[in-house]
Amino acid sequence: MKVGNKARRIRRNLIDRVKRATLKEEFDALALDLFRYQSKYNPLYRQFLNLLGIVSPEINRLEDIPFLPIQFFKTHNVETGSWEPALTFSSSGTTASATSRHLLRDPGFYRRNARRGFSHFYGPVADYCVLALLPSYMERSGSSLVFMAEDFIRQSRYPQSGFFLYNTKELIGILADCKKNAVPTLLLGVSFALWELAEQYPMDLGGIIIMETGGMKGRRREITREELHGILMAAFQVETIHSEYGMTELLSQAYSRGGGLFRPAPTMRVLAREITDPFTLQQSGKTGALNIIDLANLDTISFIATDDLGRVYEDGSFEVLGRLDASDARGCNLLVQDV
Repeated sequence: MKVGNKARRIRRNLIDRVKRATLKEEFDALALDLFRYQSKYNPLYRQFLNLLGIVSPEINRLEDIPFLPIQFFKTHNVETGSWEPALTFSSSGTTASATSRHLLRDPGFYRRNARRGFSHFYGPVADYCVLALLPSYMERSGSSLVFMAEDFIRQSRYPQSGFFLYNTKELIGILADCKKNAVPTLLLGVSFALWELAEQYPMDLGGIIIMETGGMKGRRREITREELHGILMAAFQVETIHSEYGMTELLSQAYSRGGGLFRPAPTMRVLAREITDPFTLQQSGKTGALNIIDLANLDTISFIATDDLGRVYEDGSFEVLGRLDASDARGCNLLVQDV
């Protein structure tokens, strides 16, 4: 789609506002402006709205914005405007399902936004020794999680920071040294890898932030987040396990300081929709499917109906409880087929 000078000016203004947005009032106004921009310059989203009979000027509340089913990232290039991607993030997927593809226009923008989201909850990432335990993600290309971790490691002022794939004993040594010397440390790990570490090398990691990113990737049996955290807390003698919530289709993240209760970054908001009616929002505290507004997805789509189940609370925090199955998502799937 050809984009003129007016669209470029709108985009520059929106980017500046996304970088500054912190207050609820700013978020709401910016999200509505993003909706108007994407409904005009994103061909896929415009077609989706047309099928729904939605006229964008009539949308004046966030609650009325239609969310694009996340399945579109598996079947289409989701793109607002016309530009060449600098990178493409992809999900791990399985042989039985297509993988999601998220085109990235500006890697620098993504890096800055990810740092901002982390520092909102934990302070500057530069102040941490960042140890990344991400097998399966490291063993393929296109992982947005690896891309983010790589940037965090590069930003860290501690030379011990790095990725640990098969060099587990080196990781154990660094963890022990960081604890001994009271070095602020973040151990960022995929769930199955942290579980294996807990079984093979239980040790006192009190004072170290252990953060799981979810995912057994077929390596271990599936257990609840509560069960996993119990195993890790006992093995590493810590009072809580932190969590990161992100996905290929998002450029913003949410974080939990324990108990599986997530809080979104300043550029992100989570809503819940009714499971059997994708266009009706669920009440606070009730289980529903999660809708995500991601202001950082300026160049793709900021309004995504995910396949995650969860609860969203009045203060904006949320829990993730599981995944929709194909029958639950039928209403959205039919629209995917139409488009």
